[in-house]
Amino acid sequence: MFIEVNGLKLHVEVTGEGEPLLLLHGFTGSVRNWDRFVPGWSQRRKVIAVDLIGHGESDAPDDPDRYTMEHAADDLSALLDALDLESAAVLGYSMGGRVALSLAVMRPERVSALLLESSSPGLAGAEERKARVAADEALAARIEKEGVASFVRYWENIPLFQTMQAMPLDVRERIREQRLQNRAQGLAHSLRGMGTGRQPSWWDALPRLTMPVLMTAGELDEKFIGIARRMEPLIPDCRFVPVRGAGHLVHVEQAETFDKIVSEFLFT
Repeated sequence: MFIEVNGLKLHVEVTGEGEPLLLLHGFTGSVRNWDRFVPGWSQRRKVIAVDLIGHGESDAPDDPDRYTMEHAADDLSALLDALDLESAAVLGYSMGGRVALSLAVMRPERVSALLLESSSPGLAGAEERKARVAADEALAARIEKEGVASFVRYWENIPLFQTMQAMPLDVRERIREQRLQNRAQGLAHSLRGMGTGRQPSWWDALPRLTMPVLMTAGELDEKFIGIARRMEPLIPDCRFVPVRGAGHLVHVEQAETFDKIVSEFLFT
């Protein structure tokens, strides 16, 4: 179904009954990223999967300023209002994790529990953020110039996803087909508005989080393992679970383990 919030039409899929669980995909993703898990989780929870702005079937506005983390948090808060929900457990992967964390920092009353997969609070240093903004702008311009298909071929071969090469061909093709459903404008503006350099740095806000937090990252993803280990002691109620045999895409590379980690956190 489609739900309009703040003038933006979001594609949303709601399954099951019970305490709500909001699922947020990563950059180039969609609600389809969670298909493996929804049947099981929806037996115990009301599972709400949403295509974030510029992704999947949700709107991809012309204005890049509409894609900021502040707007994303406002949109998700409005989505919960539209669904008549006071709060939800929020699970986010990569970019979706940064959106989830932004919501938890800006609207903590809307987040009953926070689950972060391969994610970060952003960049602490101003110079580092400036350099990342420039890199993301170059990448956004590349998407607009060369198109989604060319970008996806590039994106699936960056070092961050190198461990995916060991996955079966049908799994990699399924991910590629999902990525190809996105639009150039939506992806480009998502980099401009919600890129790691553009978002606020939430490092100083981590000690203020009061909800229970679960973090997971693949042991082969050295960058995000390091980020998670730095985050863990800063968050008052936090559990970090590294996953063997996985890189950045834990929920794909070690799906059963990921399912178990999330289920134990939510249901026990």
